[in-house]
Amino acid sequence: MGYLKKYRVNFRELDLGHHRFSFEIDDRFFSWFEKSEIQQGSLTAAVELIKEERLTTLHVKLLGEVSVRCDRCLDYFMHPVEFTGTLYVKPEEDEWEEKGKEEVILVSPDQSEVDLAQYFYESIHLSLPLKRVHPDDENGNSTCDQDMLKLLEAHQREEQNETDPRWDKLKNLFVKRN
Repeated sequence: MGYLKKYRVNFRELDLGHHRFSFEIDDRFFSWFEKSEIQQGSLTAAVELIKEERLTTLHVKLLGEVSVRCDRCLDYFMHPVEFTGTLYVKPEEDEWEEKGKEEVILVSPDQSEVDLAQYFYESIHLSLPLKRVHPDDENGNSTCDQDMLKLLEAHQREEQNETDPRWDKLKNLFVKRN
C-alpha cells in the first residue's frame, strides 16, 4: 500500500480556500489493485480542493487513456478516459443531507487525510463503456485484428449453414400446413 500513499491529500493542514493538486496515474497504480481489469494506462487527475469551515469539496477531473480488451477481436487497445466528479469530505458527527448523485466521505475528527486512490480507480472503470470495441479509422473501417474478424465471419457462416434436424421437422410441418 506504500505506493498508493501519494494519492492522499492532507486536508486538515490546508488553509481555508482553494487548492489544486495533480496526480499521475500509470501502470504501477493499476498493479496495486487485485484482479484489476485494467493493467496499463496513462492518466492525469486534476483535483481542485475547496476547504471551508465544516466541509471540504474536491472537484476531480481524470483525463487520459487505458488499455482495454476489445469485445469483438479480443485484442487490446488504448481507450480514452474522461471523467469529472465531485467528492465531499465531512466530519462524521455532522448531519448530511443527500444532494443527488454527489459522493460523500465521512471522516473521524482525528483523521487528517483523504485517500483518493480508490475513488480514482473506481471512477476510471465506471467511465468506460459497457461495449468496448476498437474505434473505426478515418475511412470508417474497423481497426480490429483482421485475422480474428475473418475467423469470426467464417464461424458465423458455419453456424448459419448448420441446422438442428429436430427443427427441420418442425419447419416441414409449417410448410405442409400452408
